[in-house]
Amino acid sequence: MPTVLAILAEGFEEIEAITPIDLLRRAGVEVTIAALAEGIHVTGRCGLTMHATTTLAAVPFTTYDCLFLPGGPGVKHLRASERVRELVRTHFDAGRLLAAICAAPTVLHDAGLLEGRRFTAHFSVAEELPNLLSEHRVVLDSTILTSRGAGTALDFGLAMVEQLCGQETAGRIKQSISA
Repeated sequence: MPTVLAILAEGFEEIEAITPIDLLRRAGVEVTIAALAEGIHVTGRCGLTMHATTTLAAVPFTTYDCLFLPGGPGVKHLRASERVRELVRTHFDAGRLLAAICAAPTVLHDAGLLEGRRFTAHFSVAEELPNLLSEHRVVLDSTILTSRGAGTALDFGLAMVEQLCGQETAGRIKQSISA
């Protein structure tokens, strides 16, 4: 069973976190939700509070099949975390999937992983990431999967399912939620 570590910081964008997590779990993926801060309750930008599985500090420094970073105003906390940078680098070096949506590709940029790669992100970070492909909803370049924002969260989540579980499973999940 594929494994995903989703890291939530205060101010995360709820749709960008919940939609992919829901789709991954429908596909049978084991998703660990780790709160960046000390407690296991994390409040998103619209005031919804998620109950995380654990805290990031309590997660063993192991490699999951995918490291998932939702966007939103909370990305500033992800960017400030040395632990997050270490995990991003470890996953990249191991050839594991890195998935970042909205402003979260800036975390990958900070780790030096976007140079010479195709990627997208939210228009609000276009000045910082001038090479982003703004017309694309989801971009996969090797093991880096990026997406634009809340409006592309469903496409992004299905792309994660496809990368981890295959095209057939992604198609089945897509059909099951479209009926």
